[in-house]
Amino acid sequence: MATATDKMTMCTGLGSAELLSLYRLTASDLVRIRGYGEIVRPRMDDFIESFYTWLRTTPEFSRYFSDPEKLRSVTAMQARYWVRFFEANIDDSYLAERRAVGEAHARIGLALQSYFAGMNISLGIFAEELYDDSLSAGEYALSIQAVTRLLHLDTSLVVESFSRIVNRQLSDQSRAMMEMSTPVTALWDDILMLPIVGIIDSRRAQDVMTSMLTKIAETRSSVIILDISGVAVVDTAVANHLIKITKATKLMGCECTISGVSPAIAQTMVELGIDVGDIRTTSTLRDALTAAFQQTGTQLKCLR
Repeated sequence: MATATDKMTMCTGLGSAELLSLYRLTASDLVRIRGYGEIVRPRMDDFIESFYTWLRTTPEFSRYFSDPEKLRSVTAMQARYWVRFFEANIDDSYLAERRAVGEAHARIGLALQSYFAGMNISLGIFAEELYDDSLSAGEYALSIQAVTRLLHLDTSLVVESFSRIVNRQLSDQSRAMMEMSTPVTALWDDILMLPIVGIIDSRRAQDVMTSMLTKIAETRSSVIILDISGVAVVDTAVANHLIKITKATKLMGCECTISGVSPAIAQTMVELGIDVGDIRTTSTLRDALTAAFQQTGTQLKCLR
């Protein structure tokens, strides 16, 4: 049996008919939701009052809804949300509106936990406080079951769009951090340098390689220095990444020198039996720069 989380995952990209089937919402269920809406919709003001009485007890109220004008706007939108809910016309427009709610929550930073709590409180108000005992016990149970299923469908759409926006934001932040952590700098004519600080994993190694090759192509440099004095750990995986990077730069016609090889790193690489082949290494950045100037035929004149 699919869990609620599974259903949230499966709902991505599905149309209205597929979602109704996934959440086992039949035509009879939709009729019951509309019928129940006839009972509770006339009391929407009572719902708003009860809901915001609860919301005022939460930290989110002062953070998001303390401004009276904003509160009026939000309550009006919420009333329209539930009117649309009890109309139970589940089409592409309905799905788009629910997904827009998730996007709005993600952009303002409202936690999903608060959203779930709010939906739970809303269901309780509609099912208990606003119910007028006009249905038989059996019909009431079927109606609340149908309302709950549609509420779960709504929730899945909100979570889907919320997660998509949050993941996109995290991806953009990660990409920005990666770009900041791989700054290829032109030190001199024909000489580039890239200092690496922290940990090198497969993804970062790929970013480093891409940044280096792109800069080499742009500047047509013949020498690049990869300084690893700030790298915390060098193991077999890291060494293999460095070897691949140097081989890729050589294919671009650019010699790569790895500087900042400390005694500890050198000892580790020997103990691990890592063959660095013909890779150029130096213990200090100064040595790497001296070799780069010699290789490019650059002569520096000391100013007195």
